[in-house]
Amino acid sequence: MNGDALISETLVADGLAAESDFESQFYIHGTSSFAGGRLLALKSGHMFGLFDHYGDVHPFGEQGIFNEGTRFLSLLSLKVGKSRPLYLSSAAKMRNDTLVIDLSNPDFHNHCGDMIPRGTIHICRSIFLWNGTCHQSLEFTNFGIHPVEFQLVLRSAADFVDIFEVRGMRRERRGLREEPQRTDRRVAYGYEGLDHVYRRTVMEWSPAAEILSDGGAMFTLSLGQRESTTIYISIDCEIGRAMPTRVPYSEALRALVSELGSLHSDFLSIESSSGAFNDSLNRSCADLCMLVTHTPEGLYPYAGVPWFSAPFGRDGIITAMQLLWVNPAIARGVLSFLAAAQAKTVLPSADATPGKIVHEMRRGEMANLGEIPFRMYYGSVDATPLFIMLAGAYYECTGDRAFIETLWPNIEAALNWLDRYGDEDSDGFVEYSRQSEAGLTHQGWKDSRDSISHAYGALAEGAIALCEVQGYAYAAKLAAARLSAFMGDKTGATELERKARALKEMFERAFWCESKSTYALALDGKKRRCDVRSSNAGHCLFTGIASASHAALVVRGLMAEGSFSGWGIRTLDASEVRYNPMSYHNGSVWPHDNAIIAQGFSAYGFKEEALRILTALCEISRNSLLYRLPELICGFPRTEDHGPTLYPVACSPQAWAAGSLYMALQACLGLRVDAIGKRLLIEYPVLPAFIKDLHIRNLRVGSALVDLSLHRHPDSVGVNVDRRTGPVEIVVVK
Repeated sequence: MNGDALISETLVADGLAAESDFESQFYIHGTSSFAGGRLLALKSGHMFGLFDHYGDVHPFGEQGIFNEGTRFLSLLSLKVGKSRPLYLSSAAKMRNDTLVIDLSNPDFHNHCGDMIPRGTIHICRSIFLWNGTCHQSLEFTNFGIHPVEFQLVLRSAADFVDIFEVRGMRRERRGLREEPQRTDRRVAYGYEGLDHVYRRTVMEWSPAAEILSDGGAMFTLSLGQRESTTIYISIDCEIGRAMPTRVPYSEALRALVSELGSLHSDFLSIESSSGAFNDSLNRSCADLCMLVTHTPEGLYPYAGVPWFSAPFGRDGIITAMQLLWVNPAIARGVLSFLAAAQAKTVLPSADATPGKIVHEMRRGEMANLGEIPFRMYYGSVDATPLFIMLAGAYYECTGDRAFIETLWPNIEAALNWLDRYGDEDSDGFVEYSRQSEAGLTHQGWKDSRDSISHAYGALAEGAIALCEVQGYAYAAKLAAARLSAFMGDKTGATELERKARALKEMFERAFWCESKSTYALALDGKKRRCDVRSSNAGHCLFTGIASASHAALVVRGLMAEGSFSGWGIRTLDASEVRYNPMSYHNGSVWPHDNAIIAQGFSAYGFKEEALRILTALCEISRNSLLYRLPELICGFPRTEDHGPTLYPVACSPQAWAAGSLYMALQACLGLRVDAIGKRLLIEYPVLPAFIKDLHIRNLRVGSALVDLSLHRHPDSVGVNVDRRTGPVEIVVVK
């Protein structure tokens, strides 16, 4: 998936793998598991936090408060007297603005020797992030029948390690950490990085506290019966030596709620007769609003927390595609951002060539120093054709001609990259091979070191042509042909259509694997087919490069027991040598992968199969904490008495996982927005058995808005138009 996510458990047996991913410098070490703990995630802007279920942060694993790729707070612990509070409950509010944790006191003797029974003091801990600051409130209420006096101890630390150090990398040298500066109202930690960037964490609290000998802050609280008091804490994560303006808790919370509310209001509204489905969609919407980051070019969805809280080209594009019918402003922001970052020169150390779309952008110390190649890294083969596809889809969905005109030079540069740099051997296929020794070996969405192999298990070598990338190139040329025609270049449009047809014919001859009734995963550097059953073949339906007869066989294979786990389609069929349900790319189940495949199924008329995928995604969500779809799950077969098996270091939330329900639902509805033709098409809609009624509000078709109500009958789905403002024709095909 994400460029630096080399996370697969390589099969080293029989000497088939020259190097395991455990030895790879970008491997995410599995010393802890998101699945085993109950970590709570928040993100705002370039900042994110991972807290335990108490709201604390501990100096191990991935916990911490991070900003721009650096951990600014590595320890934050709360104790009542000498003991940790009793845990009652914790949750993220539905809009992801605030974490709310309920705690209580254990049985303890206070500093005066008085016994305070457990459950006497209620602690309501609220946490949110905004504008580079983590805000917390600790409200204490005495529910005992007598007054109480007790001490609260707060301890903190800041290690300023890079996110890649948290992931397991080791560094020979680090910058200079300053001695903490403490007063009764604050503590400040400073760090001068080797990149000459000054980073500082300033934690302030109110009221004042007593500073302990070990650096902790102690508060002595006295509460009468039913009396409450609140301690406010702010944790500023500062980059540079400028002194920021600090905003009080209540003002910051109002600003955050307003900001998220504005983002939510830009999404169309979907409500169904299924409460569980509503909860799943609401969580997906909240996760997407949290992951979306404001940039000078517009909105951009950061890929996921914690490992990929940064701009990723492929992830941003696919997320934008998933949401085009839901909130097209995200696609515009993604296109603008990626156009501004498009490569203009040849730079082998960054795998950059002119016209290529950026894969990943980091701003931490290790990226700034070049210790990792990801400051501006272009090592993805698919982001460039996907960029063109998104531009075409955005224009069709919005009719925003003025924007496409400004983007046209970037589209032309991307097309030139496909023909010149993406096809260096001029065989008509788009291949990849890394130029940077520090870069990624594999540069498709399955970028683990062991993700591309032959049927007998040997890893593919040389310049590799992935099946789905040929599909992306095909769809990109057709999208560019339509845009070229809109721009008035009929000759250019005709030539692009000719190239697309030629690619489709070549693809069928080179990639179809008759013995396995699927498209081969890839061609290796010697043009040998990797005859492996994989989910990649499903993307060939999404792009339309598959022939109708072969598409039917691909659908049958992907929905067979070896590929369909019951929770979704596996990345690799269970019959393959490298199948491992606990691997990152060789047998796991990814929501975004399944949503793309569902769209492909729908495009070729396989609606019931698309419906099975949507149902599976809903059931993963229903069985997940907070109804949140994770980045991936393990690919074990589904059983009646067991929920999905979580992947230990999966990101959660993850943008293209959160967008998956929207894309899969669109596939089942057969919904297409044609703003240019001023039409909304709904073709052969189907709904899951658990949804009787579905209501869609504020669906944009160019300048028009549409409200729809859908009702599932025994043999069909009825569609009613509840509201229509502006010029739009609504076409329903059954």
